[in-house]
Amino acid sequence: MPKITSWNPEDPAAWESGQKAVAWRNLAVSIPALLVAFSVWMFWSILAVRMRDAGFPFPPAQLFTLISIAGLAGATLRIPSAFLVPLAGGRNTVAITTALLIVPALGAGLALRDTHTPFSTFAVLATLSGIGGGNFASSMANIPGFFPKRLAGTALGLNGGLGNLGVSVMQVAIPAVIGVGLFGSLGGKAPLYLANGALVWVPVLALLSVLAWVFMDNLPGQDAEPLGPAVLKILGLHALGLAVSAAGVALLLSFRLGLAAQVGVLLGTILASLGLLKLIPGRVSERLASQFLMFRKPDTWGLTVLYLGTFGSFIGFSGALPLLINVVFGRLPGGMVNTHAPRAMAYAWLGPLVGSLFRPVGGWLADRWKGSHVAQLSFALMGVGALGVAHFVVRAQGAPAPEAFFPPFLGLFLLLFVATGLGNGAVFQMAPQVTAPGMAAPTVGWISAVAAYGSFLVPAIFKIQVDAGTPQRALHLFTAFYAGCIILNAWRYARRQEMGIMAGTPRA
Repeated sequence: MPKITSWNPEDPAAWESGQKAVAWRNLAVSIPALLVAFSVWMFWSILAVRMRDAGFPFPPAQLFTLISIAGLAGATLRIPSAFLVPLAGGRNTVAITTALLIVPALGAGLALRDTHTPFSTFAVLATLSGIGGGNFASSMANIPGFFPKRLAGTALGLNGGLGNLGVSVMQVAIPAVIGVGLFGSLGGKAPLYLANGALVWVPVLALLSVLAWVFMDNLPGQDAEPLGPAVLKILGLHALGLAVSAAGVALLLSFRLGLAAQVGVLLGTILASLGLLKLIPGRVSERLASQFLMFRKPDTWGLTVLYLGTFGSFIGFSGALPLLINVVFGRLPGGMVNTHAPRAMAYAWLGPLVGSLFRPVGGWLADRWKGSHVAQLSFALMGVGALGVAHFVVRAQGAPAPEAFFPPFLGLFLLLFVATGLGNGAVFQMAPQVTAPGMAAPTVGWISAVAAYGSFLVPAIFKIQVDAGTPQRALHLFTAFYAGCIILNAWRYARRQEMGIMAGTPRA
């Protein structure tokens, strides 16, 4: 594509004369690339469920840990990824990071062919799959620059919402491909070709990386050329994020840490990532220093908490739900297998699906209503959903037929996912409205990075409470957090919008 030398989407004439087409073309490629990145990042939530069926000797606690490792790495990699687009160019970043995901997808496929593969190998591969989680930060930081502010919520909602759909696509695709000899003996042995669940993404990733390179653009002001230094920045910042992730994973695997200690590990990975970024010399350091100014703004931290509540819940519940269904409904009193238990993979994909589809709705409503009002509604619904799910978890425990409580359990979980989708779109619409000029891209990338730690925290919290026999307490903890988000949103954002002292007021 021709190099873009000037860009001003806020100019109606420039927008209609060609910039609109360029913006939507970039979004059209960004969405499927992000969708597949999510699929590879989160495919451990389904692969872990079937690994025991395939003969791998890992207990449920280790499988929850595997999901958490991918979550930790994906969230940590979002921190350097949040700053990549200005440093290396949007097209360069999307194309190269999509290609990098071939490594964990191919590696996991090969490892799943042998039930003697050690857990440490899977831990390394789960860490590498976190590259897909990091891609969300760079992708969402890239899109706002292409669109005028009046379309920011819609564009980000489509990119994030349809990108999030990768979780559901993965949860449907993997059960479909592991039952057939798609890659012959490379996929494993009949009747369970579990390796297919990872290998199937390799050709798709290769195609999408080419499409991103051909059809996407770098915007003016990005240090996208020459190409060699741009590529080195992308690889270097990913190496930094992976090193910090590996240190965090090593701590988690080496010690039996309680929740407070695990949160301490998360904070340590965040601080270590930021500290190492600040040590990078030269022009990169100068560009990062200008972006780090966002940390002096209170709204950076307010939006971080709110997005942790919405997206953190979405991605955390997406990873934990399949195993949670098995834990709550898979056993009868006394520990016997419940032969009438619902199949987790037949239902778990519905949650990420509705959450993803309602994210663009949340952005669209926020563009026309008030983002803070949509966020307030979403947190209220999340509180109701979490309390309802907790109630039916208690009813199912010890019941002679726990599957009788599965329909309301699932219905309320779907309400939770709907609410996370609405909130995701609303908070991302608010971000460009309340941030200082030039700070929207790093702020959006940062809040998405921290929120992604929900993919670690939610399974970790469930693991602790499942081990204690009280999974409902995890849902009570989430409800308390949502109540705090309602208070913060009402005080910091809804009040200001009512007074008309920030952008984003409703339009006819």
